[in-house]
Amino acid sequence: MGAMSVRTQSSEEPAEAVHRAGFACFVGRPNAGKSTLTNALVGQKVAITANQPQTTRHTVRGIVHRPDAQLILVDTPGLHKPRTLLGERLNDVVRTTWAEVDVIGFCLPANEKLGPGDRFIAKELASIKKTPKIAIVTKTDLVDSKTLAEQLIAIDQLGKELGFEWAEIVPVSAVADQQVDLLADLLVPLLPEGPALYPEGDLTDEPEQVMIAELIREAALEGVRDELPHSIAVVVEEMLPREDRPADKPLLDIHAFVYIERPSQKGIIIGPKGKRLKEVGIKSRKQIEALLGTPVFLDLHVKVAKDWQRDPRQLRKLGF
Repeated sequence: MGAMSVRTQSSEEPAEAVHRAGFACFVGRPNAGKSTLTNALVGQKVAITANQPQTTRHTVRGIVHRPDAQLILVDTPGLHKPRTLLGERLNDVVRTTWAEVDVIGFCLPANEKLGPGDRFIAKELASIKKTPKIAIVTKTDLVDSKTLAEQLIAIDQLGKELGFEWAEIVPVSAVADQQVDLLADLLVPLLPEGPALYPEGDLTDEPEQVMIAELIREAALEGVRDELPHSIAVVVEEMLPREDRPADKPLLDIHAFVYIERPSQKGIIIGPKGKRLKEVGIKSRKQIEALLGTPVFLDLHVKVAKDWQRDPRQLRKLGF
């Protein structure tokens, strides 16, 4: 099991290699290693890694360029039991995405036994008949071979119980860079034949503004997750190159708003004497500069948008 049959060329097939291009998405419980795996495959930080469910709200796509294929990774928000309008809308987005991609990778950490959360997702996957599903056992660097073997068997069983067959079961460690290339090798044959869909240089097709908003949101959540788990949204209002700067010393002005739900949360975000917001600004500015490769002046303001998670009009305005 988990072993791979070697694909040999049959005599009828032409010798020249076919090119494939298509979409994959990784699913799994929060902290199952989806973002880390995306980053390892793409080769640079694209998705936002965090130990908090639902920080990747937007469909950030990483693009893996290979001579024989282009694999576009679509990141779906976590599937969960919805409690709010936002929750229901996210779940609809998830199901739609799953039905549209060419292959689904279900990430299951090697160091945690299968739980109700995994079963919930697997059940949903079972209802999506057409799309091939690969089980990806992540974080294999954290367990011994016996534990890993038990996990592989449990995952195989889970598929059988729910009446479907995994296309592959692959153990990987994104952190130790083990079997990441093999995973790409196994995903590629499941893609349709066709030319590349994105130019060679693209690593993500998410507009820069959304990625920047996500970096700011990530920095703003750090250290206050327990107090404000999902009640932060960030909108980049404008990005403008600073005028009258010499060509070799450009500066990009970025104006962004951090939206919270209630006035009482303002103090948490801003911190005593504005210290926290300043730290958030410094931290996210460094990451934005690394992302864009240009110096940035970041102007951050905190605004209250009352109960935005429950208000369809606010949700639309904030990009959901």
